[in-house]
Amino acid sequence: MALRLRLTRGGAKKRPFYRIIVAESRSPRDGRFIEVLGTYNPMLARDHPERIVLKEERLRHWLSVGATPSDRVAKFCADAGLIEPRPRPEQTKKPLPKAKAQARLAEAAEATGQAGA
Repeated sequence: MALRLRLTRGGAKKRPFYRIIVAESRSPRDGRFIEVLGTYNPMLARDHPERIVLKEERLRHWLSVGATPSDRVAKFCADAGLIEPRPRPEQTKKPLPKAKAQARLAEAAEATGQAGA
């Protein structure tokens, strides 16, 4: 039985509220779970103390038993100091200008550099 630490969604439409749970990996997102380990309310300010509430002792127990956290729950656990933070992959080059635009920018910079000299 593969255990996962993950989020289940609650709350009203456009007003999300999540519970951090431990569940079997095959159960649906909002389906059967074993235990509630905390809450996450993204509607609160980032510095609000009740934005993320964790039961750290129970999280340590489930991590020691071998439950694997989802990406978001792993981030919460790393911020709380329970696990090592996951490495961030190298960012893609998608937001950068394309080759022709970079060439035009280089030409413009070169032209202003010569004009100023």
